[in-house]
Amino acid sequence: MSDTASFVAQHVAGIPRSGIRDFFDIVQNTPGVISLGVGEPDFATPWHIREAAIYALERGRTQYTSNLGLLRLREAISAYVARTFDVSYDPKNQIIVTVGVSEALDLALRAVLNPGDEVIYHEPCYVSYSPSVVLAHGKPVAVACRAEDGFAVTAAALEAAVTPRSKVLMLNFPTNPTGGTMTRSQLEEIAAVVRKHNLLVLTDEIYSELTFEGEHVSIASLPGMAERTIFLHGFSKAYAMTGFRIGYACGPAPLIDAMMKVHQYSMLCASIIAQEAAIEALERGDSATAEMREQYRLRRNFIVKALNDMGLKCHLPRGSFYAFPSIAHLGLSAREFALGLLQHEKVACVPGGAFGASGEKFVRCCFATAFTQIEEAMDRMDRHLKRLRQG
Repeated sequence: MSDTASFVAQHVAGIPRSGIRDFFDIVQNTPGVISLGVGEPDFATPWHIREAAIYALERGRTQYTSNLGLLRLREAISAYVARTFDVSYDPKNQIIVTVGVSEALDLALRAVLNPGDEVIYHEPCYVSYSPSVVLAHGKPVAVACRAEDGFAVTAAALEAAVTPRSKVLMLNFPTNPTGGTMTRSQLEEIAAVVRKHNLLVLTDEIYSELTFEGEHVSIASLPGMAERTIFLHGFSKAYAMTGFRIGYACGPAPLIDAMMKVHQYSMLCASIIAQEAAIEALERGDSATAEMREQYRLRRNFIVKALNDMGLKCHLPRGSFYAFPSIAHLGLSAREFALGLLQHEKVACVPGGAFGASGEKFVRCCFATAFTQIEEAMDRMDRHLKRLRQG
């Protein structure tokens, strides 16, 4: 009998399973759990956006679209990005609509990397970044970020990570899982390093509309950066459209064309129904986003205070919907702490090691869930901590 596992490509076999999904396989077998785990808005997609999808179906809008996506959607994206992020893109050849931001990231990496090219990224980070680089035959290079810096990446740390093989810098601010953000002056320092070493930037700004304090600045808007940046964004977080799987990338025409080549031979195009819904979101969705952001702000303020009050040091995230408290003083690994909390109190949070080695002494608590659930989860977590301290 042949060993079928031997047919698996080496670079795929070496990729670990998602730490989030592995942990939630355990969660799903535990009844009565309060989940602070999966990063998904608890709000339904606003009705007028759902209605646009329904109306598209009723009109028989069930065909393929251009590989780049519906021109009307690309025009709406162009207008939105210009007024929100202060960057201008031609909808005809500088924007591509994708199946979520995850596909946009994959297309960008596959379009620009040669085998062995290095991709620098900040950590803790979203679980797919390093595997996505490996799948594109690149080499991931992590730069650790610290809680005392608000989990921002510093220019000094980036400079230290650059080698002759460095080609790409990946950014994600506000950040999943830390809620870290970057100021304009911090980004200007990063941009100077990028220009000095002739790097390409992939900036994933999916949480930008969920910025609670200060302005959100895109590195693509800084002088000399639009021509060396691929801007990635989507609809899952700001418009609670996770299941629609709709995202986009904006950038220099030659790079978008290269991404389109990969897209047309793999995904072909994003769902036309999702694209129709996305048009509605951009044209009439800002008020719903503002309402959701305010609810997240209230939840954030409560959960961060509760965590600090119970002795889990937690910085105040300035964006996203994640709190990232430290459990370093407990003498447990993040996984041990999370499994104990799940077993004894039926509260699920994600071990920080799922987001890279620098997240090991933290856990991620998603506050995109009902306020009453968060209150109960904090009571249970406090009870668990008291149990741990009593031995």
